[in-house]
Amino acid sequence: MSLEFLSAFKFLKKDTFLHNLDPRAKLLLAITYTVSALLFQEIIPLLLILITLLPVIVIGRLFKKWVKSVKGMSFLYIFIIVLNTLFIDENGLSFSIAMILRISIMISAFSLFFLTVDPNDLALSLITMKIPYEYAFSFSLAFRFVPTIAIETQNIIDAQQSRGYEMQKKGIINQIKNLFPLLVPLIVSSIKRAFNVAEALESRSFGNKKTDRTFYYTISYSLKDWIFSLYLILLLTFLIYIRINFMIMPFWFRWSLPL
Repeated sequence: MSLEFLSAFKFLKKDTFLHNLDPRAKLLLAITYTVSALLFQEIIPLLLILITLLPVIVIGRLFKKWVKSVKGMSFLYIFIIVLNTLFIDENGLSFSIAMILRISIMISAFSLFFLTVDPNDLALSLITMKIPYEYAFSFSLAFRFVPTIAIETQNIIDAQQSRGYEMQKKGIINQIKNLFPLLVPLIVSSIKRAFNVAEALESRSFGNKKTDRTFYYTISYSLKDWIFSLYLILLLTFLIYIRINFMIMPFWFRWSLPL
């Protein structure tokens, strides 16, 4: 078993329209698509929402990373299909596919956010939103840990395989069994790292004195950020309107798999 999909949440520096947007606009993108996915539990509207996200992925030149993040969740997708098909009598398969699409939308949206936002820019954007520096720094620090955990996870997998432990066995039961020799050392190492970071911050008297901080550079909302944000707000408004008037939508829009 490999958790390489976590690398799809590691910041990649590129010169694209998406990368050059303000971090707050990309955070709005992630929130908009997450809320949009939660509005529906039908296949067609969720599929259309995912399709509207694909051009953004292509513009950011992140299609390969996006495919890796989706493929990495294949185990979860199979688990959802099996669980709902076995224990839900009515429309179990349709509901499973809808949930897979919902998860894919949310993962894709936040994957775009992580891949295109520099942690330093994220902290600056939060500070410009009048969020206290301590909270902005904490969020930025957690943001940096995502690729670190991904690297450490792969190192643990390689270490376990070097000891002769077979972690590539196929089958759902074997996949679940393979999680235990992976999660235990990962949790322990994460707790140790958290203590080390806390001690390092405490030794530097972090948060002890309130001062006005200055920064090397500042960020601001540009015209393209406003246009992109307006598009997201209009899209969310339109989807909310569809949800409210869902029963008067065409039949194909409310289609589901036959029982």
